[in-house]
Amino acid sequence: QVQLVESGGGLVQPGGSLRLSCAASGFTFSSYAMSWYRQVPGKERDLVATITAGGSTNYADSVKGRFTISRNNPKNTVFLQMNSLKPEDTAVYYCNAVSPSRVYAYWGQGTQVTVSS
Repeated sequence: QVQLVESGGGLVQPGGSLRLSCAASGFTFSSYAMSWYRQVPGKERDLVATITAGGSTNYADSVKGRFTISRNNPKNTVFLQMNSLKPEDTAVYYCNAVSPSRVYAYWGQGTQVTVSS
């Protein structure tokens, strides 16, 4: 079965850094576009960053220059390096995978990131 398991969340002070990981299994990871989304209570789940199977990246304007998405295909893992964190970055962060045909999409369970003094 398909699994996406996020880790690395936690409590960090404003200006600090965290590195999120998403371990994938059950599908051909290297062929899938991978993304990070985030969601706060009462709001929509928003796209944060995407990395395609070819390695191209895209970022939400709110995180551009601060966050970096990367992938390690041999280890079926995607990362989100988050620097210069702000309280507005507080959210549950979710890993997402989309098949090349865009027919299939999978989600992880989420990991909490809290930015606070």
